[in-house]
Amino acid sequence: MLAISVKNLVKIYSGGVIALNGINLAVEEGSSHAILGPNGAGKTTLIRILTTQIKPTRGEAKVFGFDVVNQGNKVRELIGYVPQEMSLWSDLTGYENMLIYSKIYGIDSSKRGSIIEELLDFMDLREAANRLVKTYSGGMIRRLEIAIAMMPRPRLLILDEPTIGLDPRARRIVWERLQAYKKEHGATIFFATHYMDEADKYADMVSLIDRGKIVAEGAPSNLKKLIESDRIILKITGNAEDAKKLLLEYSSSIIISNNREITLAVKDPATILPIIIEKLYSRGFVVLEAKIVEATLDDVFIKLTGRSIGEEEKGTISEVMSVRRAIIRGG
Repeated sequence: MLAISVKNLVKIYSGGVIALNGINLAVEEGSSHAILGPNGAGKTTLIRILTTQIKPTRGEAKVFGFDVVNQGNKVRELIGYVPQEMSLWSDLTGYENMLIYSKIYGIDSSKRGSIIEELLDFMDLREAANRLVKTYSGGMIRRLEIAIAMMPRPRLLILDEPTIGLDPRARRIVWERLQAYKKEHGATIFFATHYMDEADKYADMVSLIDRGKIVAEGAPSNLKKLIESDRIILKITGNAEDAKKLLLEYSSSIIISNNREITLAVKDPATILPIIIEKLYSRGFVVLEAKIVEATLDDVFIKLTGRSIGEEEKGTISEVMSVRRAIIRGG
């Protein structure tokens, strides 16, 4: 069964702002699937539709076969959701936040305590359970929000930028816990991100989204095959233009930067790099630094769209406000 099935999904906000423009998406049950794109690409709108917060303008979206518009109650029983915005009461303790949400989820009173204790242990938050949330670090807040989303034991976790603003260590800890939950419960994880490395490392499948459309989809390794070469970056002494002439037989794409850095696009860098270094030394050049840079998902995105994932959609203030008002109203 598909955990998520989306067909020809369109969302147009008041004022004519097109957030989604014919999205088609299939997420396999038990997989980890990332939707990767720049801010403003439509990721959050898609997630808000899947979590039944807003309605699509046209098209169909289903979660485990249940329609998100007509069978919203069934959908909400099957998902755990972590929004991009903070969803906790900062003047309450971690335990008190979990207790409130356990009541919202309708968890039987006889089971609440054990479930909360188990998840506090699972997310390594027991020692902080009785501290006010406003004293937590960003990583602790995110782990608590994820623990709350796990309380009803969802078959599908939907996460909107789950590690945004966290340092690398905190991001790693969050993903260790998410992967452990996925493995233990056979759950599906669907997450939106603009972190290329996160999608590359933790997703079985990646959908690249730009301006409300899916522009490519596949396993990260397969998507990166769309880029025909990796790169070798060299820092040398001597005349870089002369060095470039020597290296033309190894690459037709060679770029020289101002700090005597030479970048070559090559298909088999591990094999070619030693040969290049030996040739440069034989002609009197000294290689100060050499590194191999593998193709990234951002390289794929740039090839397909002409811009980087890091570049934000620039919409006008009126467009931004229109979208936010529509989200508040429920679409």
